[in-house]
Parts: sequence; structure tokens; C-alpha cells
Amino acid sequence: MLRNYLLTAWKVFMRRKLFTAINLLCIVLTLVVLLVVTALLQNTFYPTGVEGKSDRFVQMVMLQSTHTGKSSRRTGTLGYKLVDRYLKPLKHAELVSAASFPQTVSVYQEGQVSEVMMRQVDAEYWKILDFNVLSGRVLNADDLQQGRMVAVLNQSTARKLFPGQQYLGQKFSAGGQVFTVVGVVADEMHVNAFSDIWVPITSQPSSDYKNNLFGPYMAMMMAHSVEEVPALKQEILKAAATVQYDDPTIFDTAKFWGDSKLQLFARTLLSDQTEDGGAAKLLSGVVAVMLLFMALPALNLINLNVGRIMERSSEIGVRKAFGATGRQLVAQLVLENVLLCLIGGAIGLLLAAGVLWWLEGSGLIPYLKVHLNLAVFGYGLLITLVFGVLSGVIPAWKMSRLAPVHALKGNA
Repeated sequence: MLRNYLLTAWKVFMRRKLFTAINLLCIVLTLVVLLVVTALLQNTFYPTGVEGKSDRFVQMVMLQSTHTGKSSRRTGTLGYKLVDRYLKPLKHAELVSAASFPQTVSVYQEGQVSEVMMRQVDAEYWKILDFNVLSGRVLNADDLQQGRMVAVLNQSTARKLFPGQQYLGQKFSAGGQVFTVVGVVADEMHVNAFSDIWVPITSQPSSDYKNNLFGPYMAMMMAHSVEEVPALKQEILKAAATVQYDDPTIFDTAKFWGDSKLQLFARTLLSDQTEDGGAAKLLSGVVAVMLLFMALPALNLINLNVGRIMERSSEIGVRKAFGATGRQLVAQLVLENVLLCLIGGAIGLLLAAGVLWWLEGSGLIPYLKVHLNLAVFGYGLLITLVFGVLSGVIPAWKMSRLAPVHALKGNA
């Protein structure tokens, strides 16, 4: 019986190729967009690999300064003094790192100039993030204490600067300073790990950076355990109240938050000053948009299926005249929809994998490494199947209840 159902469904698909193609297009496009967007979002906000400990650490990039008696306000990135004096002593933090944002520098080599991104980092940076070291080593506390002019390169930059050569021990000039390569790591595109070159934060020509509350830095604070993260966030909020400004007549009140990656993005996008940064609001909006995106092609699928089934009223009348029961007719029509959804799901999964593979190799997003979220694919396919079943059951049940004479006349 099942074999006959499948053969009949296949013949119907081939007989009405336009309906079949439109249905498949709706299903495939919906699943491809859903899978690609979800994979990119997951890779950004819930990463693995180099930021695999992101459930244990929080980030801080902004310091908001105001004055209780004046309208003066300043919002800017962190200075090293803020991290060193107010964040590193946090009791719930196992590690606290200060790192600059990636900045474009020119690397000079025998008449050749290359533009690359460079970060200044401390030793704790390498303990919080799990880089894949390909050769040599990463920067350590001794490098910072001794003021060594050393650097770590990612693989692409090492190949670009020293093609066909041994990377370790090579020297290059960047920003008027000469560095020696001590390590090479795998390319990474995550926000906290993104850079081409990493050098010690102490490699700066002057030590004045240590005396500034404002500067070009961000901070990462890793708790002792996942369970301790909420306590760490509360301690960070309390630390803001202890900040003392060099000139209290200009600013006397500080605000800053320890955020997860999602909270940091939401806070930046929405300018939200609540404790969660508006992450719940942002997440609700994203889910609503995705559901709306899925609903539009699903409704189109329902309309197409209703029209396709109504067109087959004569066929249904003939089958009823030869003794087919209403249950058999409903089962046949529903199976056709389910089969079509499964075919569309398989094509959508392959195309989504192809799109992500193309994105990784295209260079549109530097150093992108992303994987399909099979759980999201399963939910998306399940929703598509539900709509497919509903769009088949209702008209199929209606048609199966018609008398053969009316069905043959096309009186649906």
C-alpha cells in the first residue's frame, strides 16, 4: 500500500511540475535562509573553538561617565588604568584581561608595505581564549615583564609576510617598531580573537597608557565557573561605584557592565542600560522575524496545496467510485505533502551547507568558520511538515467526504 502511495505521489509531482517546483522553492528558500542566518548568529553569540569558554567570561567595552550636578557625559572605550585598578582585583574573576581593539598598521619589508590588523594584549588574554597554536608559542607574562618586542601571527598573515620561509624568528617593522615572531596561530574571526598580529601591551613606546581611565582597550573577565558568572556581573556593577576620576569636577559617576556576547551586542545596538542590555528584547525580535519569515511561505504553501487538491476533484471522484475510502484518500494526499516537504528539506540542507561553504571560502567574512545547526534544521523542517500536513488534511478531508457524482462534476 505504501509503495502504491509513493508511486502515485511521484506521478502527481511529475504531472504538475509547476506546482511541484513552486512548492519546493518555498520550502527550500525558507530552510536555507533560516539555517544560514541561524548558523551565523550561533557562531557569533554562542561560539565554540577559540571562544569556547564564552559561557564563563563576560566582556566590557564601554565606560559611561557622568556628573551628578552637571550635564557632562562621556561614553568611550576603556583605559588600562580602569582594568588594572578596578577589574583585576575582582574576587569572582579567575582571570581578567586587557586587550586593545584591532588597529590597522603598516608592515614594512624590503620596500614592500602590507596593511594588517594588530592587537596589543596581556598574558591573561591567551589563557581565556583557546587559540590553536600551529608553531612556536603565544605571549606570556615574562614577555610583558621583560618588555620583549615579540609577536604572534595568524597563519594567513605569516604566509603573506614570509612566503616559503620559516616563520619563527623572523623580524618585521610595524608602527615604527621592530618585532620578532615567536608563534603562529590558526586564523580566527571571532570578535575577541580577531586580528592578524598580536604584540605585548607593554611594547608601546610610552607607559603613559597605564595612567588613563579612557583608552583603546576592552576587558574580558572569566569567572571560576559558569555558576559564578551572575555573581561576577554583580561585582562588576558594584566596582563601577568605586571609580575615582582624576578630575571629579568633570565626571564623578561611572557606569559599566559585564556582558555576554549577546548582551554586549544588544546593549550597543539598543543603547540599553538595563542589566541584561536588552538581550531578551533583541532575542524576542529575532525569533518573531524568523517566525514571520517562515509563516509567509508556509501560507503560500497552504494556498498552493489547496488549489492542487481541488484540481484533482475528478480523480478523487473516480477513486471513490471504485471503492476508495475517505481515510485512504486523506492518507494519500497528506503523504504527498509530507514527501514534498522531506524532499525540500533535503535540498535545503544541502544548499545551506553549500552557501556556508561558499561564505567560508569567499573572504566576505574574514577567517569565517561556521557549521550548520542541525537542531534548527530539525525544528524548521518540523514546522514545514506541520504546515504541509495541515494544508493537505483540511482540503483532503473535505474532498474525501464529497459524493462521487459531485466530485466528478468538480463541485468542491
